[in-house]
Amino acid sequence: MPFSRLSSATTPTCRLGLGLAAVGRPGYINLGRERDLPADRTAEALRARTHELLDAAYAQGVRYFDTARSYGRAEEFLADWLSARPDAADEVVIGSKWGYTYTADWRTDAERHEVKDHTLATYERQRAETAALLGDRLDLYQIHSVTPDSPALTDKELHARLAEAAAEGTVIGFSTSGPAQAEAIRAALAVTVDGTPLFRTVQSTYNVLETSAGPALAEAHDAGLTVIVKEGVANGRLTGPHAPEPVRDIAARAGGLGADAVALAYVLRQPWAGVVLSGAATTGQLASNLHAAVVGLDEEQLTRLAALAEEPAVYWERRGQLPWH
Repeated sequence: MPFSRLSSATTPTCRLGLGLAAVGRPGYINLGRERDLPADRTAEALRARTHELLDAAYAQGVRYFDTARSYGRAEEFLADWLSARPDAADEVVIGSKWGYTYTADWRTDAERHEVKDHTLATYERQRAETAALLGDRLDLYQIHSVTPDSPALTDKELHARLAEAAAEGTVIGFSTSGPAQAEAIRAALAVTVDGTPLFRTVQSTYNVLETSAGPALAEAHDAGLTVIVKEGVANGRLTGPHAPEPVRDIAARAGGLGADAVALAYVLRQPWAGVVLSGAATTGQLASNLHAAVVGLDEEQLTRLAALAEEPAVYWERRGQLPWH
């Protein structure tokens, strides 16, 4: 597993990764994003921002970078950075995803920004597209946003093709979204090819507001999968003035840290959490996120944070209403 390289790292931030969803395309749903990025959101401007973030993350000990076919040109930006930083290429772990196609044509006002399709034909097309950009630097390829009704859970021909990629050295994983994440995780854990479990990683949304996947993620960890956590700050709902009062209070009492650092520290405290992603769009946000690695939370604080959990249907309905800035 390429993630063994992370476990051998000695920096406090080795369990934190950087996701590129917010900087690979001009529109995304994070709160405050209209202020995070420059008004000039050309491809070159976002390429420069992505490289700035990757440089800062690498310098501060981050060694996992996560992208996807649907993140606009994020794979391309990451590939350019890896080519320019051969010193880093052998140390970092790269994950991408297939299953969504970016359709916004670099517009923020598009009617649809991405289209989901988990068929074998989409896998083969997008795998070729990813390979053209990342080549043998790709360590992990994940099915993007598996839900319980996804055909990716039952398509035996697709499973066989994914198993072939695994035999050639690419780790195969999946991500989840929606109120039925736990059901999707458990269904994916049952997928085998010739008696061997297909998936070696799972990436799911988990934060103090959405904890429903926790027991299933613990089961995945116990089954030997590396667990990657996304949306640890709930698309900005756990940052700055948007954060609930208990999160802001704990942050203030911890020496003026950001609410985001407290929120991510809560996720890092979960014994099954292998890698926790920052979705920062600025180097300032990244630095604040990375403070999570040294935040200490006592039992009383953990209890206060756990009490903030929402019903999954409520959480995901609210997420679905966030505007694309």
